Amino acid sequence: MTTATSYRAALPRAEFDVEHAVEVVRPICRAVAEEGETALRRFSERFDHVVPERLRVDAADLARCAAELDPGLREAFMESIRRRRRVCREGEAEPAETSVEVADGARVLTRILPVGRVGLYVPGGLAPLASSVIMNVVPAQEAGVSSIAVASPPQAEFGGLPHPNILALCDLLGVDEVYAVGGAQAIAMFAHGVEGLCEPVDLVTGPGNIYVVAAKRALRGLVGIDSEAGPTEIAVLADDSADPAFVAADLVSQAEHDPMAASVLVTDSARLAAAVDAEVERQVGATMYVDRVRTALTGPQSAIVLVRDIEQGLDVVNAYAAEHLEIQTRDAAAVAARVRNAGAVFVGPWAPVSLGDYSAGSTHVLPTAGAARHSSGLSVRSFMRAVHVIDYSRAALAEVGPGVEAFATAERLQAHRDAISIRLAAGGAAS
Repeated sequence: MTTATSYRAALPRAEFDVEHAVEVVRPICRAVAEEGETALRRFSERFDHVVPERLRVDAADLARCAAELDPGLREAFMESIRRRRRVCREGEAEPAETSVEVADGARVLTRILPVGRVGLYVPGGLAPLASSVIMNVVPAQEAGVSSIAVASPPQAEFGGLPHPNILALCDLLGVDEVYAVGGAQAIAMFAHGVEGLCEPVDLVTGPGNIYVVAAKRALRGLVGIDSEAGPTEIAVLADDSADPAFVAADLVSQAEHDPMAASVLVTDSARLAAAVDAEVERQVGATMYVDRVRTALTGPQSAIVLVRDIEQGLDVVNAYAAEHLEIQTRDAAAVAARVRNAGAVFVGPWAPVSLGDYSAGSTHVLPTAGAARHSSGLSVRSFMRAVHVIDYSRAALAEVGPGVEAFATAERLQAHRDAISIRLAAGGAAS
């Protein structure tokens, strides 16, 4: 009998040595903590090959970039914002407060509170992911976060500012605290704060390269993080009803992200596998980044996996737990309903991953490297905390107190027991 563990061992996955990268970024994080803006400027010159005149972007630059947006792109941005905000409000919101009375006079209140201040990271390396502004900012706003800061790498071609589309979206979303700071040093700036420039945050979110991920790991605890996202990945579960051109296009589109991106087709049809393979070869030559795409598709992280039937295919994709999972089968909705492990599931031929990257209304900040087995994508809930408020009357404590005393005694914690006993022995009316 094949197990999920054996499937996971057999399936392709990119090597992503975060621990090694942690040792690389530790001195960077320490320098930012000790030297502040001086270190940020030094690392900007070293890694980005440009030093911004001002690390905090002027509001005038944000407004200018928004004003200069192509009208069609602006409309696309606004529609994406509208759809993501609607899903946040109607599909991800939680009640601000719930109360459970566990006995007479014994009440536990659960308060759902937003994080106070967040630092949102937007990549600007191989691709300036302006869409990540929407995916980070909108759920934070809908959660009620009162202080939002965005950081994105400075670009030499834009005079040391982040990409204009990133700045334009910040302006459209009403975010005016934006930093031209990239990489591990941006995460360190958010975690430690930089005197005279940036106050420390409570939570850092957003995707980035391995050094951004490593900085998150190194600083976790000092600051909260959303996840340690690795190289992006797609799995497509398909049968012989799937259109080979559609499947190939989606595998190629994911490979466009990064040479380490993973594109995996799981199918019970050898005929489809051959057709997709041929179609991929045809489409790769028409891409903007032929070398990058070909490297990703021929790397050890990408493969076509043949299975006996869709039943086994479901076992395989549930074991793989892809960041993005497409279902292109007969009765795709029924098959998708049986998926247990995926960052996001795309149902049928008309819901490609590219749609989710931009304007489906869903999040595109998703767990990678099998983390979808235990983690979720970035949402309103990512920016919320649950706080229990315990409210007991004297009578309610008296009812359960002897049990607490017994529990504490069994754990050899005398002072815990005595904190109950002193109250049970006290006189006075119940309150």
